Amino acid sequence: MAELKWLKSTYSDAGGNNCVEVAATGDGIALRESAAPAQVMTVGQDAFRALLAGGKAGSYDAEH
Repeated sequence: MAELKWLKSTYSDAGGNNCVEVAATGDGIALRESAAPAQVMTVGQDAFRALLAGGKAGSYDAEH
């Protein structure tokens, strides 16, 4: 995979090894776990938008 500019949330802790990082690719979004940066998953932009929209809407919140 070409050199990517990885971004992580400002909510990540100072240690930096327990967060998801994202990078734009030519045709989608690459995702990786900071603790295992060699393992990269790529998804389409529409799928990533749907994931973010679901998170903002609380669709993935654990029920108590």
